[in-house]
Amino acid sequence: QVQLVESGGGLVQPGGSLRLSCAASESHINFDSMGWYRQVPGKQRELVATLTSGVTTKYGESVKGRFTISRDNAKNAVTLQMNNLKPEDTAAYYCNAVNDIAVYWGQGTQVTVSS
Repeated sequence: QVQLVESGGGLVQPGGSLRLSCAASESHINFDSMGWYRQVPGKQRELVATLTSGVTTKYGESVKGRFTISRDNAKNAVTLQMNNLKPEDTAAYYCNAVNDIAVYWGQGTQVTVSS
């Protein structure tokens, strides 16, 4: 069973930066897409950023220009660099990976933006 292991969440002040990382437990499995979603209590999980086929990026409207997604195919890992964080970015962030077999989710890492 493939697992996605996330790291890098935490507490940061408004305007600060955080870097989230996610790595698959098995390096030999290919994913068509890897990315990040986030969720706050009482709301649906929403897109943050995805990277498909290693080249096509898609960002949620609220994070465009502030967040950057990148992928290390050799390590089967994906990173989300988050800059100029705002209180409304506070959420649980989930790593996501997709191939023609299944959709995989990480356990989630909390990001809290507060002064």
